[in-house]
Amino acid sequence: MRLIFFGSGEFGLPTLRALATRHVVAMVVTQPDRPAGRHRALTPTPIASFGAEAGMPVIKPERVNDVDVVRQIHDISADAWVVIAFGQKLGRSLLGGVPLAVNLHASLLPKFRGAAPINWAIINGESETGVSVITLANRMDAGLILGQMATPIDPMETAGELHDRLAGLGPEAVVNVLDHHARGTVKTLIQDESRVTQAPKFTKADGTVNFDQPAEWVRRRVHGLTPWPGCTIALDGEPLRLLRVDVVHDLFDHSSPFAGEVMADFSIACQPGAVRLLEVQPPGKKPMSFDAYLRGRTVLPGARCLPL
Repeated sequence: MRLIFFGSGEFGLPTLRALATRHVVAMVVTQPDRPAGRHRALTPTPIASFGAEAGMPVIKPERVNDVDVVRQIHDISADAWVVIAFGQKLGRSLLGGVPLAVNLHASLLPKFRGAAPINWAIINGESETGVSVITLANRMDAGLILGQMATPIDPMETAGELHDRLAGLGPEAVVNVLDHHARGTVKTLIQDESRVTQAPKFTKADGTVNFDQPAEWVRRRVHGLTPWPGCTIALDGEPLRLLRVDVVHDLFDHSSPFAGEVMADFSIACQPGAVRLLEVQPPGKKPMSFDAYLRGRTVLPGARCLPL
C-alpha cells in the first residue's frame, strides 16, 4: 500500500519504522523544526529525522490545512493515511476523498480521550491500558474503533516507561488494521459515549505532589507525572524532583499530624499511610537513588516535604 504518515513525537516512531518495511511511505507530514535544548537550536521532530534518514519525502507545514499544503498532500495518490501524535487537527478539506485515515491513540477508548492518556491512566489507578486504532472524527478521539491491544500497568511503572511500551504495540495494531482494510475485512465498533473519560494535558504548574493525600494516590501521581511535567517538592527547603516512590503503609496512622514529614525510617508521611522515596533528582544533577541523595545531605527525621 502507498501511505502518507502524519506524526511528530517519538510515540509514532516504531510504527513508522514497521510501515516502511511493509508498505511504501510516499510522504511524511510532520511539525516544523522547533527550538530545543539548552541553546534553543532549531531541531527537527523525531519523525522528521527518521523520514529524512530513510529517504522519505518530508514536509513540515506550519498549518497543515492551508490550501497549498492540502493540494500538495492530495497530489500524492495514497491508499491510506496513518496519523500518530501529529499535533495538528486535520480539517475536512484535507480529509476529503481519503480512502482510509486512521489514528493511533494511547488508551483503550473510550477511556482517556485527550492529550495525556498515559499519564491519566496511571494517576487514576487503572490496572491496564493499551492502544486503539480509530478513524478520524470531528470530535477529539471519538472515531470508530478499528482495533485495540491491551497491556497491564505495573504499579512501579512511570508514564515515560509506559509510553515506550505502548509505542511498541503500535506497529502490530496499525499493521493489522491496514491488512484488514486491504482484504476488505475491517470491523468497526462505535465508542460507548457513556464510558467516555477525559485526559487533559498538563502544564509545568501541575508538576508537584501534596502529601496530604493517601499514600497510594501519591505514588500514582508521582509515577503518572514522570518524566513530564515531573513532581518537584521542597525537602527541608531544597527543591527535589521525585521520580519513583513505593507505598510503605496504606493505612498507617502515623504519630505526626504533619503530612509530608520525614519519619524515623525516612519514609514520608501521607494522609493516611507513607511512601518511601526510591529515585530522585536534585536540580542540575542526574537521577539517583534516595539513599545516595541522603549520603550527600543532612536530612533528619522531622524534616518536611512540601509541594512547590
